Amino acid sequence: MGFWKSFFGSPDTASTRTQFEGDIVQGMNDASSEMFRDRADVNTRILFSTERDIDLYELEELCDAVGWSRRPMRKVRKALQHSFLVASVWQVRGNSRRLIGFARATSDHAFNATIWDVVVHPEFQGKGLGKGLMKYMIKKLRSEDISNITLFADPHVVKFYQRMGFMADPEGIKGMFWYPD
Repeated sequence: MGFWKSFFGSPDTASTRTQFEGDIVQGMNDASSEMFRDRADVNTRILFSTERDIDLYELEELCDAVGWSRRPMRKVRKALQHSFLVASVWQVRGNSRRLIGFARATSDHAFNATIWDVVVHPEFQGKGLGKGLMKYMIKKLRSEDISNITLFADPHVVKFYQRMGFMADPEGIKGMFWYPD
């Protein structure tokens, strides 16, 4: 239970609180939130949202920026519609906004959830946005009494998820996959 307590126990004094549609998320440290204010123009803000109305072309551009292969738009739309939870991160300048982060989760609504498609634009990586996004996803899933949260990670991001408390199955169970011929 120590893992969950570290996420949802008393707030860390070095963290700032980021509004996520009414939910408070900890994760961005003071230095990272200041980077957005000091280095970008003064009117730039970073916003988190759980709104599902995401421009699929903008999501595709974000995925392109990190080198993901393209997926059919109709399937991406369907995946978003059938996701249990969708979260996005936006850079807002004046009246325009730009999608800079995204994650979603599927679930059986009782015991299990799997987090998919976690992506942060390369310009914004290393600033705490991915960590804040993941903490929000976990907090929201746990608030729905979901206790088994899984994800699939490419080898180059395994350490990021390990720092978030994820581990290879402690019971040694290996995932199995079926693909059409």
